This record gives sequence, C-alpha cells and structure tokens, in this order.
Amino acid sequence: MQNASSVYEQLQALKTNGIDLDLPQLLAYQRFHSLLDLSPKMAIQSKLAGSYLAKTKGRGMEFDEVRHYQTGDDVRTIDWRVTARTGKMHTKLFREEKERPVFILTDLSDSMQFGSSLLFKSVQAAHLAALLAWHVKERGDKLGGLVFSQDQLLELKPAARSQGVLRYLNAMLRVQQGKALPSSVQLDQALALLRRLVHPGALVYLLSDLSNLTAQGWRHIQAIRQHNEVCAVQILDPLDSSWPAHASGGARISDGQQEALLDLGSAFKRQQYQSVQQSEQQQLQLSFSQLGCRFMQLSSGESLLQQLNRSWGNGR
Repeated sequence: MQNASSVYEQLQALKTNGIDLDLPQLLAYQRFHSLLDLSPKMAIQSKLAGSYLAKTKGRGMEFDEVRHYQTGDDVRTIDWRVTARTGKMHTKLFREEKERPVFILTDLSDSMQFGSSLLFKSVQAAHLAALLAWHVKERGDKLGGLVFSQDQLLELKPAARSQGVLRYLNAMLRVQQGKALPSSVQLDQALALLRRLVHPGALVYLLSDLSNLTAQGWRHIQAIRQHNEVCAVQILDPLDSSWPAHASGGARISDGQQEALLDLGSAFKRQQYQSVQQSEQQQLQLSFSQLGCRFMQLSSGESLLQQLNRSWGNGR
C-alpha cells in the first residue's frame, strides 16, 4: 500500500480524486497519445478506403512495385518507362489502403466502482479509454464502441477526428455520473451488442475487470475475433490479486462517503486467496490467448502513464 502523501501527489498530478470523472482529466491524455502504437497486428479486412496498407496488391493510393505484365492486368497501370528500358512489358502494382475503425468497450459497472490504493477501477478504465481515443484520432481512424454500467448503456457508432473522441469521453462521463438512459446490462450482454456494432477488420479493445464474463460472453468474443483484432485489458485493483501482508486484522475501505472494515483473516487465508486469484488470472490469460486475442493487465493502484512507461512501451 502507498502512503497517504504519495497517493495525494499522484491524484493531484492526475487531476482527480480517484473516484469521480470529469472532462479535464480525460482531455489531459491528449498529450500522451504517442505512448501507444495501434498499428495493425493482423490483415485489414475492411472494404473502405483508409490510412492502412493492406497485404493484398492492386490499384490504390500507395505504389508498391513493378512486375512483368500478366494477362488480365489493367493496361492503364503499364509502366512505359520500365517497358521501354527493358524491352518487356511491365505494370505497376499498388498496395490498397483500407480503413480500420477502432471500437472500445468500457465497463463502468458495480465491480469496477472499487479502489483500494489510488483509483477506482472505473476511473482507470476511463483514463485508458481516453488515451486510446486520442491515439485513434491522431492516426486518423474512426472511433466507436460501448460504455456501460449495470443499469446504463451508450452505444456509439464510429466517428472520425475530434467528434469521435469527445463523443466517447462524454459518454463515459454520462454513464459514470448516472445521466445515460436506463438499461439493464451485464458484460455478456454488452459484448453481444458490440458484436453487432463492430465492422470486420476493426481493432477492438475490451476494458474491464472481466469479473462477470460468462460462457455466453466468451462466445461473443470468439465471434468478434474471427474478423477483427481484439485486445482485452483486465483492470485490476491490488486487492484483486492479494491481501496486504502487513494488515493482520483488517483494512478500512471507503466509497468516498462511507467507510467499512474489511476482515483480511489469517496469513493462511491470505495465501489461499492469492493462489486462487493467480490461478484464475492465468486461466483468463490462457483463454484469451487460445482465441488469438491480446491480453494485458493494468493496475488501478498506479497511474496509467507510469505503467505504460515502465512495461508497455509503444504498445508492447
């Protein structure tokens, strides 16, 4: 656990109390968009023109190479200079440019409204979503997705430039502050909606503690992954992994208004809890890997920027 002075300094730097969201703390991440790299890790399948070079070759905006003319090639692409120089017919090939929309699913449900050290998991998820959104804007991609809690949902179709970013940031604020339209939603239901919303060839980010992921939810993720690149980021509080060893009796927890004493039990119980949690997280990582998804873990007990600078470095 961090001392009170260190926590206060970090919260001041992040412009947050660790519990609530506001627009200035999300806008601040625009300066740090270069910490991420959302370059495609799989072939782009979208049919729309855009800013990414597809692996297929044909007519497009970006010159790729010259090769010998083959029957069926478009005569308009003949390279007459190379043909005259070599005495053999050559044609130009272009690498097609395709669009890759980015979809972010941000979980702000009850299990995310918890934090033992620095930030609520919901606040950390929103910070990461904001950083992703600004990076998407800089790359010129369209941004869409879902923001939900257990009783609210906002569905956002892809939009480009600042419009897409600001719309997503405001959606997170509305859901976190309880100003979105009422809707009974669980994680697997949100994944079902995302499955219908996502375009083939998209990049999909899932930001959640994944504590409510069901068998049905896994089926939705598998279906999304068939035609898209998926990265799941599990947002964890330090207490999700282990109990503090120095607290033999209990620890005080608070929602910002009320406090309660959490009974941490014996050292044996702490070890048992840690073992179970590690096993579950390893199984979760294995399951995502088997589906071909990228999987990352992010702590709510440390600032996002510190974690990115230390271990993620340019999208690792």
